[in-house]
Amino acid sequence: MSRRTIAVDTLARVEGEGALDLVIRGDRVEKADFRIFEPPRFFEAFLRGRDFREAPDITARICGICPVAYLMGACHAMESICGVNVDGGLRELRRLLYCGEWIESHVLHMFMLHLPDFLGYEDSIAMAKEHGELVQRGLRMKKIGNALMTLTGGREIHPVNVKVGGFYRLPEKSELAAFVDDLAWGLEAAEQTVADLAKLDFPEFEHDYHFLALRHPDEYAITEGRLVSNKGVDVSIPEYDDILTEHHVAHSNSLQSEFLDGERAHLGPLARLAINSDRLTPRALKAAESVGLVGGSKNPFRSLLARAVETVFAFEESLRIVESWQRPDAPAVDVTPRAGTGSGCTEAPRGLCYHRYSLDDEGLITDAKIVAPTSVNQRIIESDLMHVAQANLDLDDEALKWRCEQAIRNYDPCISCSAHFLKLTIDRG
Repeated sequence: MSRRTIAVDTLARVEGEGALDLVIRGDRVEKADFRIFEPPRFFEAFLRGRDFREAPDITARICGICPVAYLMGACHAMESICGVNVDGGLRELRRLLYCGEWIESHVLHMFMLHLPDFLGYEDSIAMAKEHGELVQRGLRMKKIGNALMTLTGGREIHPVNVKVGGFYRLPEKSELAAFVDDLAWGLEAAEQTVADLAKLDFPEFEHDYHFLALRHPDEYAITEGRLVSNKGVDVSIPEYDDILTEHHVAHSNSLQSEFLDGERAHLGPLARLAINSDRLTPRALKAAESVGLVGGSKNPFRSLLARAVETVFAFEESLRIVESWQRPDAPAVDVTPRAGTGSGCTEAPRGLCYHRYSLDDEGLITDAKIVAPTSVNQRIIESDLMHVAQANLDLDDEALKWRCEQAIRNYDPCISCSAHFLKLTIDRG
């Protein structure tokens, strides 16, 4: 029996460092393990002893692509401990900031990281030579998302304008109104992107996933709601640890999460559409209907389309907010520290981002737990790789490598977040 090994020193178009070991014996895939070798970053450890007001700015440094997910999760957790509710215009402005992050992150993934897989290019630079209009459209859409983050968050990477209780500075209503034309263009561009991506040839692959996402009674959930799944889970955010658990595996510096019964959870845009399609804005719902994504999909390769639908939503929701926003009298509500434990969970572009903190009487952090969405999705990525590789053993090594990398990028993994990939090795025997 011959042995074949495929090694890819670095997997491009993902964030972070790691490896995949794929072992094939004869006609059976025996193992598909992530080896995340990016060093742990110990954010939870060095948060201990810090003032509770520092947590948003510190945790925002976990990721340069989705910092809002971390700073907002920290804010919600601290506000829950201190008995503070941020609503009205402050809540709307936070939602606008988060929409900006969804736009810039989803567009980056779709046009620059994942679309080259479907069109047969090594990267977006090569793709741009024949699909320049697509790339230019994506760059302009991303620029709008970044500008929203700059206005509301103070800057587009690691925003500094958000605080426990609200913001340090509020924009003028005229500053938001200046975005109307760009957002209207972006909404049409996002709808065109859904139509364009629907023409792609998606690999035939389906799996019975356990989708988990936030669900809100009145809106497409981003920052608030209950944890709801397509298989009966319906709990409050403080009950997160009652349904999901973390554990260490030998081949990864990132903890892996799963349901308490060992079942793998699937987070992200497909999960959100599976749980919340009926909460989409009108034009986003129409976009989802046009590509058969109402209720989500069991094909992870169609996550590219799901992100496009959510980009329509994010532009439409942003447009609603900037047109209706009324500037509050104060940029934040007063927050007085008190001892206790609280949690916050928001929908990062890649899925649920969970924070839990304990404070003492002086507002110093005594314990912290942060779970990135990629930590949860690692298990389902490994499962997908097993099934995708098994279904494509007839491909030569290079084609199989390509398909496995494409399957990984379905989840837009943020390895640096989860390590708080990709070197590919295929062992055939």
